[in-house]
Amino acid sequence: MPKLSLIVPFHNVRQYAPDTLRSLRANARPDFEFILVDDHSRDGTRAIVERAAEELSDVVRVRLLRHDSNGGVATARNTGLDVAGGEYLAFLDAGDWLAPGHLSRLVAAAEGLGCDFVRTDHVQVTDRARSVRRVPVGLRDEVLDPRESILPADRTTSVDYVSVWAGVYHRRLLERGLLHFTEGLHTAEDRPWTWKLHREAESFAVVGLLGVFYRRGVASSLTRIGDARRLDFIRAFDQIVEETAADRDAGRLLPKAVRTYCAIIAHHLAQEDAFEPAVARRLRAMSAAALRRMPQDVLDAVLDTMDVGRAVRLRRLRRRAGTGKWAA
Repeated sequence: MPKLSLIVPFHNVRQYAPDTLRSLRANARPDFEFILVDDHSRDGTRAIVERAAEELSDVVRVRLLRHDSNGGVATARNTGLDVAGGEYLAFLDAGDWLAPGHLSRLVAAAEGLGCDFVRTDHVQVTDRARSVRRVPVGLRDEVLDPRESILPADRTTSVDYVSVWAGVYHRRLLERGLLHFTEGLHTAEDRPWTWKLHREAESFAVVGLLGVFYRRGVASSLTRIGDARRLDFIRAFDQIVEETAADRDAGRLLPKAVRTYCAIIAHHLAQEDAFEPAVARRLRAMSAAALRRMPQDVLDAVLDTMDVGRAVRLRRLRRRAGTGKWAA
């Protein structure tokens, strides 16, 4: 069994893939495996990945998988998970990169703590600027209960830190069915995944390792594209609310799920000018319907605690659900 399986999806990232792949060489060990998934790239990325896979194979086990159609990052990660053999599993997105030796340090930290998963801070890179983004957990290098880290509802918590590539996960989570992503989600795929992990895993820890570099502003990122795929956040958060409502601690956890959903809806509505006009109309319609689907008593309580501007806009949108008047 490999000590670690690292899963890296690629899709139309020809400009950035070489940096990612060079960082893999600086993290290679004979007992690691790198699973490279080309999600039907059409810009020359596949050829770059194929060459790198051949070059890496002299220092690490490499599995190169190819999709015949583009399924999105969730599906690509699942393809990797289906063949991963490692005792530990980790993810990296194409366009991002790792500091030399980071994976070895991460595995050593996880082995020392013995918990289900470990999260780390990361470095956000925007052009030439770099800034540290920290896991919103105060205690470091201590084993914690992930369920208890979901709350409080009105603050940013560990469940909001959805950078799945900033961490490492023990294989027992895969065997329990907790590491696969919801198929077909093109965006927000990390949200229901992170919530499920925090509800159902037994232990986690945060360690002070800075070795993941996240590149903002990648041209192919859906956050920069205003098409209908960005609306997948509705399906992702519907799943979170539905699963949390069925949880044994629904009374405690639902306000957090609903509040986060409302905040994300408000965020997208504030940026609707970035969407194609037809998609912006769908955004308003789908958001109004989503508000009506939420547990109304919980939603009312959440809106009472939100800032006035967002609360007024969301209440107005909810009232217009079913009227055909979608202008917020």
